[in-house]
Amino acid sequence: MAKKAFEGLTESMFYILMAFTKSEMCGIDITQFIANKTKGRVKIGPGTLYTILARFEEEKMIAEIAVQGRKRIYQITSKGLKLYEDELLRLKSCILDSEEAD
Repeated sequence: MAKKAFEGLTESMFYILMAFTKSEMCGIDITQFIANKTKGRVKIGPGTLYTILARFEEEKMIAEIAVQGRKRIYQITSKGLKLYEDELLRLKSCILDSEEAD
């Protein structure tokens, strides 16, 4: 069976979408948000970041809203927000499953 696009996000993908739930951002803003949010635990290099951003944009999870020189600013779409919320629910369910007594 073929896997659906974005079925179970990577940690990097999850944190990138999380950043967009706070405000519109460019790549540097996203990197700083993730570093602050995770206290440096999650590190996303530029290659990974821009590959994920391109894929999210291609799949209409985010949309480019401004360009300032080389700086591109994106915002999350309703489709991206639903993906984030679905993943958040999935992760919460995993935690609840692990906490339940057998």
